[in-house]
Amino acid sequence: MRTNISVGIRYIASWLNGVGAAAIDNLMEDAATAEISRSQVWQWVRHGEVSEAQVNGIEEEEMAKIRAQVGEEAWVSQRWEEARGLFERVALDREFVDFLTLPAYDLID
Repeated sequence: MRTNISVGIRYIASWLNGVGAAAIDNLMEDAATAEISRSQVWQWVRHGEVSEAQVNGIEEEEMAKIRAQVGEEAWVSQRWEEARGLFERVALDREFVDFLTLPAYDLID
């Protein structure tokens, strides 16, 4: 679950910054990987295998790791909080959004 959350947030941040394929953990990831990540989290929550609180706790931990890794300048400029918010929406909402980039379009400047 931790990897799904981390990759999902990091890819969404890249996408919001105009990068369609992103190097994450020495792999080239795209929207399909983020889709799989958020879909698995959504299913685990819906089937009671994990709670929303557990997902939120891991998000907090992963966001702290990302912030330490990228530094303050990149943290502020690369839309990390927006990415987390969108990940939460598509991974935790009751209704399963068809594709995570659909609500992401509303965040593009």
